[in-house]
Amino acid sequence: MSNKEKGRAKAEQAKGKLKETAGRAVGNERMTAEGRAEKTKGNARQAKEKIKDVFKG
Repeated sequence: MSNKEKGRAKAEQAKGKLKETAGRAVGNERMTAEGRAEKTKGNARQAKEKIKDVFKG
């Protein structure tokens, strides 16, 4: 996995988790949902890069 994409995936996951937690803390369902979506996007990016690594291998 390229370091740039790996970093981007981890950043999206962290940002999403933070946003989701903050949304829950203040009772904002929209923020919670946005955080979950960002976290999922980061997970998908990470999975895509891992698959690319397998086929390079």
